[in-house]
Amino acid sequence: MFRRKNKQQGHERASEYATCRDFQQIFKEDMAGLHQLAFLLTADQARAEQCFVAGLDESIRGNPVFLQWARAWSKRAIIQNAIKAMAPAPEKHAAGPLEANNLHRPAEITEWPAFERFVFVMAVLEGYSLRECSAMLGCSDQDVITAKTSALARLGKHQPSAADHEDAPWAALTARAQVA
Repeated sequence: MFRRKNKQQGHERASEYATCRDFQQIFKEDMAGLHQLAFLLTADQARAEQCFVAGLDESIRGNPVFLQWARAWSKRAIIQNAIKAMAPAPEKHAAGPLEANNLHRPAEITEWPAFERFVFVMAVLEGYSLRECSAMLGCSDQDVITAKTSALARLGKHQPSAADHEDAPWAALTARAQVA
C-alpha cells in the first residue's frame, strides 16, 4: 500500500513504509505492553481501551511512517490519544511538588496526579526528551522538570513489598527510573 521506490543519484533505493497490516501485527504482538501504556497514562480501564483502539486507528489511517519507526509511532499514537482524553495539566501551587502535603499522596502510579503520571511515563519509561514532553503536553520545560522530579521523589519514598505488587513489574520500573 505505502511501498515506494525512489531514485537517488542514479541508484534505485527502496524506502519501505509501514502498511495497515504492519500496524495490525504490531498492535497484536505488543497488545499487552501498549494497553499497559494506555492504562498507566489514563489510570482508567475504559479510557485505556479507547486510547488503544484510537491509537491503532490513527496508526493505520495516519501519515505514512517508515517501517522501522512503526513501533515507536504506535506508542506515540496511544500517548497522543491519552493526552487528548485526559488533558493533563501542571498543578499550580506555591511551594512546588515536594512540599509536605504532596509526600503523603498514594504511591501507586495510577493514583498520582495526571500530569505527573504523564511526565513520568513519557520521560522516564518511554524515554521522551524534555522538549518532546513539553511540546506534546503543551507546557513549559520547567513544568516537565518539576513533575519528573516529583515523580522520581515518589519512587524513592516507596519501597513496595512483594505482597503489594505481586503481578506488577515494580523492580524493572524502579530500575528504569533510576537510569533516567
